[in-house]
Amino acid sequence: MSKLLMFLPPVLFVGLTALFVVGMNRDDPDSLPSAFTGKIAPAVTVVALADHPLFTEEDLRAPGVKLVNFWASWCAPCRAEHPMLEQLADEGVAIYGVNYKDNAPAAEGFLAEMGNPYRAIGTDERRMSIDWGITGVPETFVINGEGRIILRFAGPITEAELERSIRPAIAEAAN
Repeated sequence: MSKLLMFLPPVLFVGLTALFVVGMNRDDPDSLPSAFTGKIAPAVTVVALADHPLFTEEDLRAPGVKLVNFWASWCAPCRAEHPMLEQLADEGVAIYGVNYKDNAPAAEGFLAEMGNPYRAIGTDERRMSIDWGITGVPETFVINGEGRIILRFAGPITEAELERSIRPAIAEAAN
């Protein structure tokens, strides 16, 4: 019995090393699968944020490519991705914002300080984030003109991710 126990640590080490190597060689270690990809986006159920145009179901279902971005004023990664959203908005990409678990004065302060890349905004006071499968902020969805989700991107959009994930998804949504 003691001879068998002697081989246990090396066997466990080899097994854990193999799992580590396989995990490190996945195609996209940061991606989170979405059950919604390729499906019609869930409903828009938000309330107005101050005097900003309200993000509506009609906006979501309108022709053309659009991004739906879940964000919050207290979210440091949202602050980091904000210049990428402004760049896309300046290029004419329709971006709709959903303010997540936030209060209106803080959200207004964030937009006043950072700028507003959103064509319309709503505050999620009901269940929209649950219906859309949000796990945290920021999360961005690329939606085609039929209202179908082309990409769910969890995390901040960096310059690298903009080129690697978001722009190709926008191009796919446009076709």
